[in-house]
Amino acid sequence: MNARETAWRLFAGELNSSSASVRGDEEMSPTYVVTRLGAMVNRVMVAGVLTEKENIGSEDEPLWRGRIQDVGGSFFINVGKFQPEAASAIAELEVPAFVAVVGKVKTYTADDGRVFVSVRPETIVQVQEDVRRQWILSAARSLWDRLIRMKKAIAANSTSEKDLAAAGFSPDEAKGIDLALNRYGMPDSSPYVKTIQDALRMLLPGSVIDFGFPEDVGSSPDEIEIDPEQSAADRQDMEDTILRIITELDTDGRGAPRDEVERRAEAEGISAAELEEISDILMDNGMVYEPDLKRLKRIDY
Repeated sequence: MNARETAWRLFAGELNSSSASVRGDEEMSPTYVVTRLGAMVNRVMVAGVLTEKENIGSEDEPLWRGRIQDVGGSFFINVGKFQPEAASAIAELEVPAFVAVVGKVKTYTADDGRVFVSVRPETIVQVQEDVRRQWILSAARSLWDRLIRMKKAIAANSTSEKDLAAAGFSPDEAKGIDLALNRYGMPDSSPYVKTIQDALRMLLPGSVIDFGFPEDVGSSPDEIEIDPEQSAADRQDMEDTILRIITELDTDGRGAPRDEVERRAEAEGISAAELEEISDILMDNGMVYEPDLKRLKRIDY
């Protein structure tokens, strides 16, 4: 089977600062937006507060525009007649509302050369705040991982796609990082680390979380120290354990309930944060997908 494109979890700041795009190598391949940290994004899953919506079309043929607020920025969505499910859902929503959206990323180049990024939703679902919090954690861990990979790539002798692949980066990582560095140059890590700081402050409001960033991060140093990733063997063991748990809990063919997966994982020494990271990796590798926001299902080829 052909796996669907990964629905990336990433914050609005990283997505909206992107202007490079590239088409895949195969015939009929999708177009990807390349972020400054090398993510090649075709689809995203975002969760936040729908703060605005407006029908700029007609009553007979609506065209909805909306704004979804995340930790430090906004996603802009466009929903038309070719997304009937999403159009019906957004018409019924009253702002403000917590929503989760899965959709494709699109770019638009204005007459003055500026590039704008928006999301064309496939689905829009009203959710509870805990789903938004889970998404923030997942997006923060995904961002942290991209910072680590970019730092390792920059430290390599060569950042060409071929040499990065030879150094152990996946083909998509190598291509994305090579494209990002050539298009944008060396990334400034400070805004991304501050986004993670803000995300943790939102998730843990009673804790003192301070990475030492002032409100204006423009004068902050570009280089930061990042702890090395856990060993590949440990990660593989956790991946195998999570796959087994998902298979055992999928008793009705609809997928394994996330809360049950989390309980079983904790019983086997895997924390909720580690579960989020591993499930993201399994989805990225086309081994697991989300039938809905509360279930995980193994993909059988």
